[in-house]
Amino acid sequence: MEGQRRVNFFEHQALARQQSRRLIVLFALAVALIVIAVDVVVVMVAGMALPTEQTADAGLWAFATAHPGLLVFATAGTLAVIGISSLVKTGMLRSGGAVARQLGGTLVPAETRSPSLRRLRNVVEEIAIASGVPVPEIYVLEQESGINAFAAGFSASDAAITVSQGCLERLSRDELQGVIAHEFSHVLNGDMRLNIRLMGMLFGILVIGLAARFVLQNARGSRDSKVGALIAAAFFIMLIGYIGLFFGRLIKSGVSRQREYLADASAVQFTRQNLGIAGALKKIGGLPQGSKLVHAGTEEVSHMLFGDGVGFSSLMSTHPPLADRIKRLDPQFKPEELNAIAAAMPTEAHADTLALAEERSVSMLAGAGAVRAAGAPAEQSERIATSQVVGQVGNPAEDDYRVATALRAGIPVDLRDAARSVSDAIALLFALTLDGDESLRGRQLATVRERHDAETANRVAALFEAALELPPRERLPLASIAFPQLHRIARPQLTRMVETLDVLIGADGRIHLFEYCLARMLRVQVTDALDPSRARVIGSTKLAAVRDDAIRVLAILAQQGSDNRAEAQRAYHSGLQELWPQQAFEYAPPAEWVAGLDESLTRLNRLDATGKQMLIAALVRTVSEDGRLSVEEGELLRAICASLHCPLPPLLAAA
Repeated sequence: MEGQRRVNFFEHQALARQQSRRLIVLFALAVALIVIAVDVVVVMVAGMALPTEQTADAGLWAFATAHPGLLVFATAGTLAVIGISSLVKTGMLRSGGAVARQLGGTLVPAETRSPSLRRLRNVVEEIAIASGVPVPEIYVLEQESGINAFAAGFSASDAAITVSQGCLERLSRDELQGVIAHEFSHVLNGDMRLNIRLMGMLFGILVIGLAARFVLQNARGSRDSKVGALIAAAFFIMLIGYIGLFFGRLIKSGVSRQREYLADASAVQFTRQNLGIAGALKKIGGLPQGSKLVHAGTEEVSHMLFGDGVGFSSLMSTHPPLADRIKRLDPQFKPEELNAIAAAMPTEAHADTLALAEERSVSMLAGAGAVRAAGAPAEQSERIATSQVVGQVGNPAEDDYRVATALRAGIPVDLRDAARSVSDAIALLFALTLDGDESLRGRQLATVRERHDAETANRVAALFEAALELPPRERLPLASIAFPQLHRIARPQLTRMVETLDVLIGADGRIHLFEYCLARMLRVQVTDALDPSRARVIGSTKLAAVRDDAIRVLAILAQQGSDNRAEAQRAYHSGLQELWPQQAFEYAPPAEWVAGLDESLTRLNRLDATGKQMLIAALVRTVSEDGRLSVEEGELLRAICASLHCPLPPLLAAA
């Protein structure tokens, strides 16, 4: 797979939107056919149930036109059942954690002492940091010994990663990385939203059949002729519903299979070798239960799983044949290998021992990398490559993973534990905004005490002391580890926390870049978490329609990243060349840059894939004009990209 072109994030998103539109068209067609079929059945049965003299000489169409209310009732009823059921089901699944819990997933606790669970959490955190997205919630299907996993949620901000117990017991760290990287591909590339829409649409069609079956079961045994007609209608409508469901599943399997190949390819480029994910797939082939999930109701979510969890025939399978997936990753693979792999698989008792040994080894290597990272200069001194950085959006690779592993390992254990704790996450985010001046910090702590409580203020003060020595480049990764805990905080408390953070940031009368970046990324996270269905990665607005906003963001970025006006003007005009090479616009950053940037980013988030790709190229060219990239510039660039739902990894490609 070495020679394959890296798949572009924006191409993935465009493909996901295209497939979503195709699904909507197919779903609308299926619903139209179901409505017509139900209308025909209702008219036929109603005609049979009425006295013969009214229908003897009238054809089906004549009877239908003579009773228009019947057609209206049947059509409206069918549309209402399908539409309401689909919307309700989609609403129930709008949170990734809700899907995980529905299938019996258990949340991995922050304070877990299990080596295999700690290894899982470490791998997920490393891949999230490398991807530039918040760390998702992590769940385990404790009753499932098969090897499987899935990602769920409407956006990266409310995503949840779930793995089976079999993954923990059977997979090495490299193999677990491959599986998690595969699932992160679905998180980054818009597959999760597509998957949830599929579930909602199919459920709406299924409810038609279920409702008719309910009527059939409860009306059975009656001798009334009208009840007999109702039974006949229910029987035929049930058939229509299940036939519609059959074709809906065909659509689902066709959409899902190709995206599994893409996710496998993304996992290989991310984890720097193909043996990890290939090894996991081989173990699925060698294990008697393979990837099958026994206790979780998996038919509904079959298209979301890493491996086939149901055992459908090839016609209905949501996954490509296992041997084909392995051969794409390892062309030398021979089916005979599976027997040897099955014999060598670890038992559960060995899994924790293996996990403990692997994590110690990784910690030593990452610790050395963290020491080098901490001693690295505070800026990237070479010019960064515009086209390559655009390719990095939502598309992390080997170097990103190595840097993320070192960054995670470099964060002190007490701060990592605080970030993983629901009770400490808010205090940690407050601590990251406290000022170094003791007098000002005292006023900030008094604000926390007044708006929250004394215990929170004391915890903030303690965490500030621990965070004081944290290198600048590790602050936002630490915050990204804390973000998932916000999902489990009540809305009023979450709102109060955001308001308090704003007060703390503005306590000294000015907003520093890091403070802005933290607050902006937190706002995106909270907004998406509170209403994930409205989180849009790609919109439909053209760049020309938001030209003034794009110009304003470029001007602000140039201003904040330059030491003087002349440098800022050069950076600004360099970025403009990416967007409008034949035009000149005056460099005029707004006086209130924070409000101006927030206002513009809200509108720019509605850009289509092409517009976002062009804008990010211009942003990168702006910050790289002077041949250096400071930590602050990098953080602002990432905060802007996060606001556009285009995540950037921690290391930007050099030219």
